[in-house]
Formats: sequence, structure tokens, C-alpha cells
Amino acid sequence: MPFDRSFVEANRIQLERMRAFVDRATDEALRTPMPAGWTPAAVFGHLAFWDQHALVIIDMVDRGLVPPPHDDATVDWINDTAKRFLLAIEPRAAALLAVQIADETDRRIAALSDERLEVATQRWFTARRWEDRQEHLDEIEHALAGGE
Repeated sequence: MPFDRSFVEANRIQLERMRAFVDRATDEALRTPMPAGWTPAAVFGHLAFWDQHALVIIDMVDRGLVPPPHDDATVDWINDTAKRFLLAIEPRAAALLAVQIADETDRRIAALSDERLEVATQRWFTARRWEDRQEHLDEIEHALAGGE
């Protein structure tokens, strides 16, 4: 059964939302404190990390390798480990990198055959990158609007 490719358009919409936010965001906005010690810039770094992770998985599949299985238990500690490093990155650089990597990720995912998409999505990433982007963009916009 062929993959439902509606994720391609949904990914594009959230990528454009990211791009628009980054284009208009001030450096001060990117440094705004958010819950759990995050900032918008660090959240963009987080998005860049997980999109880059998807690219690595795609590269493995393209080379005929089987990526390690996904383990939900590792996601939180990976994010907690990365946060300190993400906070140290220059905010504008983190935001721009997130958009650049998201664009590449979306193109690579959209170009995967159904067979390769099946292998890749069983192993540590979803083709629906828009879900993570939408969730975090909503959180950023909420924080910048003065929400907790």
C-alpha cells in the first residue's frame, strides 16, 4: 500500500511558518526565556538536531544500512543532554540552521520511495516533521506572547 504523502504539504507549511518566524524574530526574541530553561533559539536548535537526525537515518537507508530501532525512553535524556549545548549556540545561527536543515530534510523525505520511507520511518523518525515543528512553534509564540 502506498504511503499517504499528505505529510509533504504539511511539512512545507510548517517549514514556511518557521522561515517566516525566523525572518521577523529579533535576536532579543530568540533569547526569551521559556519553560524548563529553554529559549526560542534553543528550541530551533532542538528542531535542527532532530531534522539532522532524520537526514542521518535517510543516509543510512540510502547506503543499505538498517538504522537502530527507535527507543522512546532515550528521547528525553537526549533532549536534556543537548539543551545546554543548544543554549550556547548564537541564537540567530541556531534559528537559521533550523530552517536550512528543515528545508533539506523535507526535500529528502519527499524524494524517498515508499519502500525506503517504510524502512526509515520504522527507525527513529517520522516523515511528519510538521508535527514537532508545529508543537514547538506554538510553544514559542505562546512564550513570546507572555504565556507561561
